[in-house]
Amino acid sequence: MKAVETKGPTVRVLRVGEQVRHILSDILARGDAHDELLSKHPVSITEVRMSPDLRHATVFVKPLLGKNEDAVLKALRTNTAWLQKSVAEKMSMKYAAKLKFLSDESFDEASHIDKLLRDPKVVRDLESGEGE
Repeated sequence: MKAVETKGPTVRVLRVGEQVRHILSDILARGDAHDELLSKHPVSITEVRMSPDLRHATVFVKPLLGKNEDAVLKALRTNTAWLQKSVAEKMSMKYAAKLKFLSDESFDEASHIDKLLRDPKVVRDLESGEGE
């Protein structure tokens, strides 16, 4: 009998990641973090990717308008232990997930693609329907 291979994260992994995202978003939106920088700069938690064993969470963040991104990431990383503890207290899991904060580059990539598509040469090629 052949084992079934999963392609991508399971429903449980996705659900837990979304729950962690909501908890972190609430903590940061209410200003509960004991960091002046995090209290002053609105931060969006755009995605949380959980490892299959739910012990590690990669948290993608984007400060409002992309301002002070490096400083916000540094503040989040400095407060990681407190944030992990806060998330663990609000979840009923056997283990507290270790959080890793990364900048969400998807908005920058989307802007770059949009800029390329608006290039006059590309617009001209798309309108003519012919490729070179």
